[in-house]
Order: sequence, then structure tokens, then C-alpha cells
Amino acid sequence: MRRIAISVAVTTMSVTLAGCGMLNASGSSGDASPTKGNDLTVGLLLPERDNTRYEQFDYPIFKKKVESLTGGRGHVVYANAEASAGKQTEQLRQLIEDKVDVIVLDAVDAHAIADGVKKAKEAGIPVIAYDRLAEGPIDAYISFDNELVGEVQGRSLLEALGGGASDRIVMMNGSPTDPNAKQFKAGALSVLTGKVTIAQSFDTKDWKPENAEANMAEAINTLGKDNIAGVYSANDGMAGGIVKALKAAGVTDLPPITGQDAELAAVQRIVAGEQYMSVYKSYPQEAESAAEMAVAKVQGRDIQFEALARDKVDSPTHKGIPAQLVPVVALTRGNIEDTVVADGIHKVSDICTAKYQTACAAIGLK
Repeated sequence: MRRIAISVAVTTMSVTLAGCGMLNASGSSGDASPTKGNDLTVGLLLPERDNTRYEQFDYPIFKKKVESLTGGRGHVVYANAEASAGKQTEQLRQLIEDKVDVIVLDAVDAHAIADGVKKAKEAGIPVIAYDRLAEGPIDAYISFDNELVGEVQGRSLLEALGGGASDRIVMMNGSPTDPNAKQFKAGALSVLTGKVTIAQSFDTKDWKPENAEANMAEAINTLGKDNIAGVYSANDGMAGGIVKALKAAGVTDLPPITGQDAELAAVQRIVAGEQYMSVYKSYPQEAESAAEMAVAKVQGRDIQFEALARDKVDSPTHKGIPAQLVPVVALTRGNIEDTVVADGIHKVSDICTAKYQTACAAIGLK
């Protein structure tokens, strides 16, 4: 994968795509070629509901952007696989039978869905991989720089530990069927290896918090509750399960725990000092860009499409897939207001409920 040099400094993430706008990539579809007009249908397949981002942000933002780009005439057919690769395969088959114009796919299992992607291609339906790089003849890919996400998590954990190689940590990686999980893990290991002792490491089935909780309970039983200096958690949902396991074991002074996705519950844990950090990824930017790519692809606006997918990535089955990689930010107690609040992801009133008002006041969040 060609990597992008991206700053992870504390900064407010803008949802607008100025660079693309300059090239009219995010403009109206009035300049579309006769390939397809505004009366189009986009299939959107998302992987699961345990991570709240998909239902709360990705789908509604994507749908609104498609409607905006098509003057309200574009239609989004949405389905969630609920972490079932078999269910997603059936959903993809149905979209092909229904002859949608383009499919945006966030794969449950990147390998298992490859045959379905091939069938869509054979039916003349372009497929854009969203958030996770599916195998098969994908037309384009949009996600975040996943190795950079892991690096940001690893660096943040090292900063929190402030120690040396004797610090023993537990690694709670994501699902082995998700190619993103492998990249997060690789990025984290590139930072952590030689700097800490990785006492135990788990690949967590389906990213489920309850599986992470069980894995963490196993690690506590093996290592001892007082012998874990920190926990690398690949996402926020699993971080919640990790916190539960630690508290159940009687740990009151929680070690630093990483996360990803800036879920509301995770932001509240960060405020309360129960989770050290998360990785904030601009879902509006990702979802809106995916909608722009889908509409431009169907309408034959090749210049705009190429402007939105200037990078190239490789999957296990195909090379040189056009891609857009969206930047990320390390989210800690110090920049909540400048990131998720400023971008409208969470309101202060939602974060600072009665349970968290004292903690919010302590960090000046009001």
C-alpha cells in the first residue's frame, strides 16, 4: 500500500473536502454524462451493529449525501449484516438481482465476499469497498490509513506508560476476518515492539465486546491483575469489555487502555479516566466521500471520480485499486472539544451527563 504522510497533531477535523471541491468532485451532478442521471439506486451494505458508528453516523450521513448530490432523486437501499458473512452474501446477491446501479460494501469477511463482488462485476454493477478492503474486482476503496491508526494507538500507549521494555501489556486485536484488523495490529506492533513486553495477545472474534471481555479475563487469570501495565485495544467496543473484566477482577486503578472510533461511551470513559484514548476518524468525511465516489462512478464523471481516488492500494486478489485514505486524530481528554464536539459528532450535553459532570468540569468541558 502506498502510504500517505498524515499529521496526527491535535486539530479540528473539517468535514469539507476542499481539495475535491476545487475539482468539482463534490459538486452537483448536473454536469453528469448521459451514462446515468440523478434517478439512481445505490446499495449500501454495512457489517454490524455492535459498533454504534454504522447506524448512528455512516448510514444516515451517506444517505443524506446521495440525496444532496442527486437533487433528492437518488435512492439508497441499505442492509446491515449483523456480523454474519453469510447474511451479507445474501444481501449482496439481492442487490445484484434488484439491479442497483452501484454497491458500496463494508465487508464482514473480506475473503468470503470475493465471489459476490465478482458476480456484481459480471452483472455490470461497480463495487466500492468502504472502510474495509474486500477481495475481488473492487472498483475503488475508501477508508482510513489503517496502519497509521495502529501507530497512533501504539504511540499513545507508550506515552501513557512512560516506562521501558519491562512494562507488560495485553494486545486485544480485532477480528481475524477483517483485513483492517491486521493493519491496525501491524501499525501498533511497529511502534510497540522492543518498547514494551507483549505478555498476551488475542485476535478477537467478530470484534465483539463480550469476546474481548472473556479474553481479558483470561489474561488477568494468567498474568495477575497487578501485572498488566497497559492494554492495547483495537477499538472502543472492545475497550468497554476490557474495562468490565478489569473491574470484575477488582482493579480500581485502571491501566491505560487504547481504543478507536470515538464512540460516546468511550469518550465518557476517557473523561472519567477509565480509557486513555481513542482514535477519532471523521465519519462524515468518509461517508460523504464514498457517496461522491458512488454517484460519480455511476454517472460517468471520470475526472471527478479520479480526483476522489488518487491513491492506490493492493488487496490479496487485485493490485492498484483506486483509493482515498482519510486522516485520523488521537483523541484524549485534552482535545475532546476540538474534535468530536467541534465536528458535531457528540454534544457536550450528551457526554457530560449527571454521572460525568464532575469529571467534565475537572477538564473544563462544558
